[in-house]
Amino acid sequence: MNSPSWVFANGVESLRPITASELITAQRARRAMEEEERAQQRLAQLAEQRADSNPPDIRIRAWEKLHGLRLPSDSSHPVLELIAIGTRLTLAQVQAEQSARQTRESRAAEPISE
Repeated sequence: MNSPSWVFANGVESLRPITASELITAQRARRAMEEEERAQQRLAQLAEQRADSNPPDIRIRAWEKLHGLRLPSDSSHPVLELIAIGTRLTLAQVQAEQSARQTRESRAAEPISE
């Protein structure tokens, strides 16, 4: 049987190896695309933490996620001012959320009595 192989019969004339420069170019393009995706994701997270339509607890959780930090329990912690600025909330609103969290945590820790 002298018929051409399936690859040649379907119009693929060459299966040449990829060169090193092509690999580097493809890797650079992939990294640039990933970097653009990360930048877009960061912008979306910033918008979420500042959106006036979001209540304080959602904005603060968005800030925590973006920065990889938790809201401190100390009501006079200096980072609270930065959280307020980053979330476009007042310091009093941040402290109120802090207090609400502490109340929820203390209730969750209480033993259930029957």
